[in-house]
Amino acid sequence: MKKLLFIFLVGIASVNAQTKKELQAQKAEKQATANAAQAEANALQAKIDALPGWRTGAFGTIGGSLSNFNNWYAQGAPNNASGNLGFTLNAYANLIEEKFFWRNSLSTNLKWVKLDNKDIETDDDSFNPTTDVFNISSLYGRNITKTIAVSGLMEYRTTLLDNFNDPGYLDLGIGATWTPIQNLIVVIHPLNYNFVFSDNDTVFESSLGAKIVADYTRQIGAINFKSNFSTFQSYKSSDLSNFTWTNSFGYTLWKMIGVGFDFGLRSNKQEALNYALAQTPATATSFDDVDNKLQTYYTVGLSYKF
Repeated sequence: MKKLLFIFLVGIASVNAQTKKELQAQKAEKQATANAAQAEANALQAKIDALPGWRTGAFGTIGGSLSNFNNWYAQGAPNNASGNLGFTLNAYANLIEEKFFWRNSLSTNLKWVKLDNKDIETDDDSFNPTTDVFNISSLYGRNITKTIAVSGLMEYRTTLLDNFNDPGYLDLGIGATWTPIQNLIVVIHPLNYNFVFSDNDTVFESSLGAKIVADYTRQIGAINFKSNFSTFQSYKSSDLSNFTWTNSFGYTLWKMIGVGFDFGLRSNKQEALNYALAQTPATATSFDDVDNKLQTYYTVGLSYKF
């Protein structure tokens, strides 16, 4: 009896092992077919992308948290409500034709933070803006060769939540655009005027200079990313020059939802001096003694692919 039971179990194990191998072989065959089909689909998409016409897209990051504490004595404010909300949006609408192109983009990063100590009636219990970035640009070019074009650029950047258009920067210029590869745009405009709008005319000043922009926007499978570097170099004074570098990454995990990460760097001596003069007492009185520290931000959270 024991011998028969042993033979039966060995037979069952052999059948299961054989079945597993057969299933693995079928899976490998199906995966190879799927890979070949995906490669054909990618090739067709590349041909579609190369056709003239409009190309539009958008992706963004949403992050936030809310909390409420009552009689939580282990912390300094046992009764409080706090939270932060933030989102970024990167959108583009590009018209690509054989002889010309028109590229439009919008980038924004907004965030609000709240900390309400419920034991203090006079404290602020509202959401206050902390991150405030807005940029819109429009680039038109007439092709000279496949990679070089004569172009004109309009770029406007400011804040939306606090001090709208104070300052605000409007760049208008002409020059050349280089597109060495499909997703990389390099703008070099030696003739550019940087209009600066502000209530503080003693610090902010418009001037003539050179504008350089490099933008790389691409989607690879479930990954979306955009990197944009924009700098203005004033011919009048280096104190009036500035640069901003922003980066956005989104990875789709399920359907249209994923994770996102954004970070940015900026250097602007006019903004640094304006901030220093607003302190009590003022920490600087001129461009010569201002501490122009590198400005940075980052946002991490859920992302949504539009």
